[in-house]
Amino acid sequence: MGMLISNEPDFMIHDVLHYQMFGQDLYLTTTTVGMWIVTILILLIAVLANRTLKKASDVPGAFQNALEYAYEMLENMAKSILGGNSKRFMHYIGTIFLFILFCNLSGLLGLRAPTADFGVTFLLGMFTFFIVNYQGIKNRKVRHFTSLFEPTPILFPINLIGELANPLSISLRLFANLLSGVIIMGLWYGMMPILLDVGIPAALHLYCDLFSGCIQTYVFCMLTMVYINDKLE
Repeated sequence: MGMLISNEPDFMIHDVLHYQMFGQDLYLTTTTVGMWIVTILILLIAVLANRTLKKASDVPGAFQNALEYAYEMLENMAKSILGGNSKRFMHYIGTIFLFILFCNLSGLLGLRAPTADFGVTFLLGMFTFFIVNYQGIKNRKVRHFTSLFEPTPILFPINLIGELANPLSISLRLFANLLSGVIIMGLWYGMMPILLDVGIPAALHLYCDLFSGCIQTYVFCMLTMVYINDKLE
């Protein structure tokens, strides 16, 4: 939840660049910049990981150990929910896990976390929604739709709302938790004397960025797998 030190609280999304294309006003925001930086970091780590694993040895170095340990943790997490189907979704779960985690931790680099923008978390929720419903139609065929009328047709509106609320709830949960951290840090840097802006905020960053960021990443991925598993009957 990085903020510029100023005399006023600052936790808003700001325009970095304004331009026009095809007669439309377009804006390059702090969210866009943050996502570019996160994407570049992930790509760099992916390239390094690929080179390291191609040259993997029986006596692994620190980086290879870290990669293998991270993969095992992700694999165990997926197996605990998806069981034998975990390999089918490992790429997607691993991708959103890394993306959300790096976005959440970007506050440690002085950036405004992209996941504190509902436009980002909503799209992540919609990706989950489409995958869940695709699996439902693929595995349950017509029953994917008829199940909305169970155990009685009277409950159809409630069941439908429940299905539509899933992507909205996980996106709002991620967004709200990250935004609260951004607001807390913005209020601290904007309202506290400059002498209190050194050292003390480290504890707040530790909770808002590191602890909360890791927990919310885990929760989003776990709920995604729970929703997918529900459609794999």
